[in-house]
Amino acid sequence: MAQTVEMPLWALILLVAFAAVTFASHFLFPSVRWFFRRRMERAVARLNARLERPIEPFKLARRHDMIQRLIYDPAVLRAVTAEAQTEGIPEDVAFERARRYAREIVPSFSASLYFGFAIRAARVLSRTLYRVRLGNFDEKLSGIDREATVVFVMNHRSNMDYVLVTWLAADRSALSYAVGEWARVWPLSRMIRAMGAYFIRRRSRGALYRRVLARYVGLATDGGVTQAVFPEGGLSLTGVLQPPKMGLLKYLVEERSPDARDVVFVPVAINYDRVFEDRLLVAAAERGARRFPARISVVARFVLRQVWLRLRGRYHRHGHVAVSFGGPLSLAAFERDNPGAGVEKLAETLMARIGAEVPVLPVPLVARALICAGGTLDRAALDAAVAGMLAQVPRAIPRPEEDDEDGAAAVAQFGLRALTDRGIVSQEDDQVQIVPRERAMVRYYAASIAHLFRECSED
Repeated sequence: MAQTVEMPLWALILLVAFAAVTFASHFLFPSVRWFFRRRMERAVARLNARLERPIEPFKLARRHDMIQRLIYDPAVLRAVTAEAQTEGIPEDVAFERARRYAREIVPSFSASLYFGFAIRAARVLSRTLYRVRLGNFDEKLSGIDREATVVFVMNHRSNMDYVLVTWLAADRSALSYAVGEWARVWPLSRMIRAMGAYFIRRRSRGALYRRVLARYVGLATDGGVTQAVFPEGGLSLTGVLQPPKMGLLKYLVEERSPDARDVVFVPVAINYDRVFEDRLLVAAAERGARRFPARISVVARFVLRQVWLRLRGRYHRHGHVAVSFGGPLSLAAFERDNPGAGVEKLAETLMARIGAEVPVLPVPLVARALICAGGTLDRAALDAAVAGMLAQVPRAIPRPEEDDEDGAAAVAQFGLRALTDRGIVSQEDDQVQIVPRERAMVRYYAASIAHLFRECSED
């Protein structure tokens, strides 16, 4: 027992290393994980105390557990069997394909990243770039059943939409977005997933993929996760509200359990004096193709340029951006009042409610006045046209006071300056006219509010 055992130094180091790893994995790591888990639970409890809608346990579940729950869902397993039979492949191969889809879709929410970094960054970025205004905020939003699943349904003008609504809804709950392929780049993808967003393939037609995605949306809806969706399915290329697409809305409605909690839709409308991607969108509309280069990179490049201008003392904000929150629509009440109505009717109703809430801003007002006049107006006529439109809409931003005779003229001047600074509109003496090559740009901004007024020659 007292004999000496000799071994090479490298073997001794290897033995000690294996012992250290074993000790850490069995004793140290579980304790560390427990310590940080307890800290996270206390932090979430403090957050839930101030949030109007507490973060649901489903959203806080470990990503690995959520993936396992998703891929072993009976509907997914049936889809795996059907995929194997259709493709003529072994079921274990189809199952691994479903697992890959689940890993691609399921997020990994971090409350500390969302509320500690993302909300603050969104607030700073939004206020730095724009004059942020909250338009209508329906009082009924405070009376939504706390047990219901809330879904914000929004028009989609810019990639800044995510940033704005994330910040403005920060006191209510943490939002879960569906994001497209543009965000699946490292390290952006890891940060977005940690903020609770889930990735979707907009062009995938595979039955198995659609089933995995549908079941995730259904489980999240049953779990009470507050979600935000864009019924249009993508950015508007023309500024006009686009016809709704049924994908996610159909999953939200049809994938719920029969005895599940109610779903309450909140219409959200966003409008801008300047959309960062406007030239890309207009060019894509003229080509008649939705594909256009660099979406999030355009915003990032623009932001970096503004930081550079700020450092040089030449920075200025880019007009107003406004967000309006309309009255909630209960899915249970809608189905009761519209027996037999399908998802299409629901989508049309939601888009109509979004359209009614679209904020009216200076640049769209001036753009519409010029478009309806054929492209040229004198300054007095422009002021009069803007004043006439302001009289028709109750929620213009900024809203002139009733007794402010110069209010409409100030709104027109703000919008006119924004357009002339970009070379979209020219002004000589009292004549204002659209620069010929920029007519599509003016039409783009005018179209964002066209549905709120009577038709003119170019509508």
